[in-house]
Amino acid sequence: MKWIAVAVALVVVSAGAAAQELGANRASRLSERARQDREIVYFLQQPETHAFDLYHDYTESRPSVDRYLNVVRGGSKVSNPSARILDTGESLQTQILRGDEITAAKLDIGEAVRPESEVVLIRFPAVQQGKSVRLRISETYADPGRYGLVGDELVWDRAFGRPANAMVLPLGWLLTNCSIPATVSETPDGRIRLDFTNPRNDDVAVLLTAVRRPKR
Repeated sequence: MKWIAVAVALVVVSAGAAAQELGANRASRLSERARQDREIVYFLQQPETHAFDLYHDYTESRPSVDRYLNVVRGGSKVSNPSARILDTGESLQTQILRGDEITAAKLDIGEAVRPESEVVLIRFPAVQQGKSVRLRISETYADPGRYGLVGDELVWDRAFGRPANAMVLPLGWLLTNCSIPATVSETPDGRIRLDFTNPRNDDVAVLLTAVRRPKR
């Protein structure tokens, strides 16, 4: 009967392990889509610069959290970071850290730190139990490999990872192609804006082209 007892114990252990694995990381997997608390808008500069400005609004409600880390995508370079609390208008301290500076600061960026790794660190007063803070973070990026001019055509070939993303084309450009469905509108100053909604749990790879408006 010992072998029966051993078999039963193994089944119990396996069931326990399966129960632990079931729904693993559910907080990080569900919060982003089930409760949308982030918005991001890209403002493309002229394509010859390979640069774009952006701001993203983010609500932090986890008690004791006092910082936000924005890990810069490989191939991109960040500059001019700024941040403020939208609830009060208070400006926040920002810092760009690279390579060994990230390691020295003991920051967990969710991946191995390499010499070319880059992160924007934003500090804010720790969130109190039962409260939240709404942040607006602004930055400028240069990404020659994913945004620029090909011949006479503006080309954007970059993925969006958030549920709600918006992009505003530079002044003087008309949309010609977009690989992902978007709501297209015009801003008061005549720029083309695209709003993307991604209900899935993965990125959407947006390939977009535009041409200059004909001169009148």
